[in-house]
Amino acid sequence: MSNLKFLSPAQVRNIANEFGNPIYIYSENKLRQSAREALNFPNAFGLRVRYAMKANSTAEIIKLFNSMNIHFDASSSYEVKRLLMIGIEPDKIQLTAQELAPDLEDLVEKGVLFNACSLRQLEAYGKLFPGQRICVRINPGIGSGHANRVNVGGPASSFGIWYDYFDEIKAIAEKYDLVIDTLHTHIGSGSDPTVWEKVTKMNLDAVKAFPNVTTLNMGGGFKIGRLPEEKTTDLQEIGSKVKTYFEAFYKETGREIKLEIEPGTYLVAANGALIAEIDDIVDTGKDGYTFLKTNTGMSDILRPTLYGVQHEINLVPRENELPTETEDVVIVGHACESGDILTPTIGDSEGVATIPLPKAKIGDYLVIEDAGAYCSSMSAINYNSFPRVPEVLIKENGEFVLIRKRQTMEQMIENEL
Repeated sequence: MSNLKFLSPAQVRNIANEFGNPIYIYSENKLRQSAREALNFPNAFGLRVRYAMKANSTAEIIKLFNSMNIHFDASSSYEVKRLLMIGIEPDKIQLTAQELAPDLEDLVEKGVLFNACSLRQLEAYGKLFPGQRICVRINPGIGSGHANRVNVGGPASSFGIWYDYFDEIKAIAEKYDLVIDTLHTHIGSGSDPTVWEKVTKMNLDAVKAFPNVTTLNMGGGFKIGRLPEEKTTDLQEIGSKVKTYFEAFYKETGREIKLEIEPGTYLVAANGALIAEIDDIVDTGKDGYTFLKTNTGMSDILRPTLYGVQHEINLVPRENELPTETEDVVIVGHACESGDILTPTIGDSEGVATIPLPKAKIGDYLVIEDAGAYCSSMSAINYNSFPRVPEVLIKENGEFVLIRKRQTMEQMIENEL
């Protein structure tokens, strides 16, 4: 693999020379383009795009999306407070969390929206805010994704209130005089239009059961094809089918339902990369493997270890041209951990796979592509005491701007007593 997706070899060398490596790089042009695509999602009666900030919570990226009037979904009260500290307006933030926020009352009083993800959460909200409006997350009974761990719908998922419990939802709402005006659902990370059609019909059937609902949040999980054989979700194709069902629902019921979507991966994944350096090259004999040891790994990018997935990885020689000779290599991380493999067998995080690369030398650079989502924000930070790495944004004019400093050792241990 030797085709960089949005960087040039000269940019890779310049960034590494100026800021060091490993380092995350994001493209402002590409981030804005993905945001425009999401904002253009087909809809019948209005659309709100919420960015799932867990995908990448770096402040400069949050501010960029905020400037385009994208709203936000937070997965914990800490994420909510982080958004508020960045300067995001409370009414643009929705809290959708697995745990009941201990400071829920304070956040809601500030103007943050709350999405009840369990009967307990709905009851707790009702006690605090009787007579108020509320969003409820349901589990529609179906999921989608490249692995079971990214399915967030269906019987193996704990996310949301199971669809058989509508009577219990209504009883709690009636008890506290709550107005359920938004339903929320999320099936996982998939790009199959047929699944989205089925889920849309199921969700609109749920809307029928709640006469005060005016908004249906269909979640996100729009897949990005990180490898050539993987398909990127066509938002226009999926959205057109969703729009048709919303229009049919209006003809049947007279209710105009507004649509919300929650892209995370789609907005940032393909718009970031991780630059690393080859630290060593070792092998295990003629019948074994050639390993490229890098100065990055699960401390910066956990997805391969966690999910058994691969990112496209490209070689940029520190000097001279790309070699014509290739070899099959295993790329491993710098952690003292057997699972720190950047080229696992796809679908098996414990397996080892080789990829073809131009013949590399120690000191050459590797560019791990499509690393904008669930990489910087989801990693084994400080494992083996490796510091958190810096992040750079390539502005629309081509300028390199540092948006996160490299963590210092002092910062790493400052809270230890």
